[in-house]
Order: sequence, then C-alpha cells, then structure tokens
Amino acid sequence: MADDTKAAGQQPEALATFAATARNDGKKPEDIGLTATAETQPLATAPDQKADAATKVLREGVLGRDQGADEAVDSLPDRTRSD
Repeated sequence: MADDTKAAGQQPEALATFAATARNDGKKPEDIGLTATAETQPLATAPDQKADAATKVLREGVLGRDQGADEAVDSLPDRTRSD
C-alpha cells in the first residue's frame, strides 16, 4: 500500500475511487471522502506521457486507423490499482 503522508491534502483520483467502490461490493468505502487515502492518492505521471496517449487515442478516433493508442495507454500507471 502507498504511503498515507503522500496523500495529505490531495483529492482522490476518480478511477481509483470507483475501483475501491467496486471492490467493496458497490459501496464507497467510508474512509474515502474529499481527501485522498493511500489507496486513492494521485499517481505521478509525466504530463508528456499523458498528452501523448491522449493524442493517440483522439487521432485513432478521427482517422479510424491504428496510431499506437493501446500501447500508449498501457504504458500509463493503472489508476484502478488495489495496493
């Protein structure tokens, strides 16, 4: 599990919150509120890496052909992590 001190003052990531809810039989865990927990704290990701993945996803949607979006998205941290 991640360090709680890193979560101090941060908002929880939405996908991590949804994943925690799904693992809790569809009920949001009581310890998840407006401040991130160790389970829902933001994950550091290089802005260039996120922008590259988003660009490739959008290009595939517009052009209708492979632009490497799957690989770019797979290289990003898993926001639904459970540890």
